[in-house]
Amino acid sequence: MRVMQINTVCGSGSVGRIMVDLIHALEAEGDHGMAAFGRREAPFGVNAYRFGTNKDMGIHVLHTFFRGEHGFASKRQTEKLIKKIEEYNPDIIHLHNIHGFYLNVERLFEYLKEAKRPVVWTLHDCWSFTGHCAYFDYVGCAKWRTGCESCPQYRKTYPYALFKDNSKRNYCRKKAAFTGGSNLTLVTPSYWLANLVRESYLKEYPVRVIPNGIDLDRFHPVESRLREQLGMEKKFVLLGVASMWEERKGYAYFEALADRLDSSFRIILIGLSKQKLKRLHPKIHGVMRTESVEELAKYYSMADVYVNPTLEDNFPTTNLEALACGTPVITFATGGSVEAVDEKTGRIVPKGDTEGLLRAVEELRREPPDGQACLNRAKEYDKDHRFREYLSLYRELLEGADA
Repeated sequence: MRVMQINTVCGSGSVGRIMVDLIHALEAEGDHGMAAFGRREAPFGVNAYRFGTNKDMGIHVLHTFFRGEHGFASKRQTEKLIKKIEEYNPDIIHLHNIHGFYLNVERLFEYLKEAKRPVVWTLHDCWSFTGHCAYFDYVGCAKWRTGCESCPQYRKTYPYALFKDNSKRNYCRKKAAFTGGSNLTLVTPSYWLANLVRESYLKEYPVRVIPNGIDLDRFHPVESRLREQLGMEKKFVLLGVASMWEERKGYAYFEALADRLDSSFRIILIGLSKQKLKRLHPKIHGVMRTESVEELAKYYSMADVYVNPTLEDNFPTTNLEALACGTPVITFATGGSVEAVDEKTGRIVPKGDTEGLLRAVEELRREPPDGQACLNRAKEYDKDHRFREYLSLYRELLEGADA
């Protein structure tokens, strides 16, 4: 079996790492995998093909900013990808994020419909069925159900159409491109997103839920001297982690907690930009973004609780990473963020409820959950189990194609 996966990046970020791990899972079964990607570089030793260029990405960014048309540039690079697909001749094509300034989605789906190969598309956000944004919970927008227009977020959120709201036309073009294919199976990491997909124009396709997996060999309880080094030996430590602390990630709620909690508490935030570090709340210890899993595992392990006040999210792997290190999770009742947390492993707080967040922190300090319960919960998301679900899906689709 030969599977080609397509994503913005390869080996970095949560989706890029999933793609590489899936290739390793295929190879362990005697199958073959290739990663096709548009930006950055691939890890050494991975069978990968970069078809995007930095120049093309810049042109696509300008196309998005000035014309409000994200996903409709990069025609030449998409033709390079199609040529590579034909050359590699995969049995299955597996799409991940097809947004990200590197692909022309109309040309890609025109080809996929003609090629009639089985296609798996894992949706890691909501961009596939909106006229602009990747998430709409924060502003409570439901236009995606009937047809986007007058987008309330086109300037404010990725992919940042700074000078033109083209959400109405984008919605129609994406709907025409993405529907009408007979060999497409959708996968979502959360039941929350699966339910939204079934209400969108993608409802014609079968939807499977395969949660993101966690590498338990890398994320596990780690002994370290981090508390001592940070001078937090006798503190109750709250940890927050994000690749980018956008407004929707809930940074403001950490500031509110810092204002309310006494000196026996400390807050650590990982993933802060240099600008954020310069304006950091005096009661928050800031750390810049790190790609080191070993470093992250030390922080998760030393924290007393992981706090995820996200205002919109699909299925955050940071929750899984914390649980795998034996640390309970407090999260807002947002999207799929609640699906990995139960009453034995943390607390779920109504979205935006600062007082509820504070009560949850104080409650877990008085009655800490059993760390073993967190570890047991994390085992349910062992990446090896989750990747086997993908391999089973691939084989099922191939058997259906041969029937």
